[in-house]
Amino acid sequence: MNNSVIWFRRDLRLEDNPALVAASKASESGAVTPLFVLDPMFLERSGAPRLAFLFRSLRELNREMSGALVVRIGNPVDVVAQVAKEVGATQVFIAKDFAPYGQKRDAAVAKSLLGVGAELKQVGSPYAVDPGTVRKADGTPYSVFTPFSKIWLAHGWAAPTGKARVKWHGAPEIKSEEIPQDPVLVSQIPDVGATAAWKRWEYFAKTGLNKYKNERNNPDRDGCSKMSVYLRFGAIHPRQLLAELAPNADHDHYRSELCWREFYGDVLFHHPHTTWKNLQPKMDSIDVDTDAQAKKRFAQWCAGATGYPIVDAGMRQMLATGWMHNRVRMIAASFLVKDLHLPWQWGAKFFMKHLVDGDIASNNHGWQWTAGTGTDAAPYFRIFNPVLQGERFDPDGNFVREWIPEIRDLPKKFIHSPWLAETGLFADYVPPMVDHSHERDEALSRYKISGEINRSAV
Repeated sequence: MNNSVIWFRRDLRLEDNPALVAASKASESGAVTPLFVLDPMFLERSGAPRLAFLFRSLRELNREMSGALVVRIGNPVDVVAQVAKEVGATQVFIAKDFAPYGQKRDAAVAKSLLGVGAELKQVGSPYAVDPGTVRKADGTPYSVFTPFSKIWLAHGWAAPTGKARVKWHGAPEIKSEEIPQDPVLVSQIPDVGATAAWKRWEYFAKTGLNKYKNERNNPDRDGCSKMSVYLRFGAIHPRQLLAELAPNADHDHYRSELCWREFYGDVLFHHPHTTWKNLQPKMDSIDVDTDAQAKKRFAQWCAGATGYPIVDAGMRQMLATGWMHNRVRMIAASFLVKDLHLPWQWGAKFFMKHLVDGDIASNNHGWQWTAGTGTDAAPYFRIFNPVLQGERFDPDGNFVREWIPEIRDLPKKFIHSPWLAETGLFADYVPPMVDHSHERDEALSRYKISGEINRSAV
């Protein structure tokens, strides 16, 4: 038959999809088999909102291609070769994956395809500028954002293209699994698909983009684009958003946020061990708690029961919707690492399970930034005060009131420190699990000791 296969992963769209265009051109029969493989590892490690978003996205993509999407459940190393063999494909097209697991998987798939007389072709990627492209004059990678961003911006990117015209060869012609039913959800997740992505973007462009620099940090406002989930699953490509931006301060700031995503992808590509290990080895000597009591404190943090409203509101928002405001992510992360003295890896893993937009490079290097162990890291001695952060970025307590009904009726002056209210006013809410001032001193003490350990080792 000499069909080609397009193996969708983080590119669930038909518009501006170079791998899809290449697959269509390469097919001698003119037909392309669209494939998505539900990897058991992803299914096991993902929470309900994340899985629901994926399953709904697949249904929407299938609808857009008139029911042609072939869905299989299993190890991609086996499944992709099997489908290629079934449809007589000599080429399977993908967008390149730069993350450690994805690279290892794709190398194994390429080897498996050779066994059935097919070749894996990598065209495009989830990035405007592929990781590994931006380098210093001596060819080494950047480890600091600002110089990286300047070269990234000067390098530029291809203009987005339109919707590919493709003749599909898929279900019901060949066997396709049923897309699993959505897991039970306790709240709403974003609408799925490219149409929904563009609808959200158009709303943000009208209401928030021109105020982005000043309002992006306020969780009580709808000032974020909320495009991260669509970028994560490829319903939209970053170059499509970059093409929407003009040269002004707010647009420049949003462009910079897109660049941070690309920077973290580049760092992980060059340093794959930093998925779960400190980029800065000197930070390995900081003492963290991992005993039974530490696990109990971690469970409280996970449940949004720390007694600090801004932290708990963020955790409850994530558990309910699969999304958390970025400023609140930093506050919650700082609390886990600096107030509870727990490993950043614990929090990063929990976020990856529950965040719909969880991206291993952005998530884990964002955690390392807060923990002071990664690139452009906030110094370890920069410790967010959860009360002051709440008062600054949620001044009226509207975000906290939305997610913590136990203190919804508290006066504004107590909303971020309810323990200071009169007895009984916050009786249904947990008291603070630690004293921030004391734990801040403890974190600084541990940092000082680690510095002495590193100096003595030199």
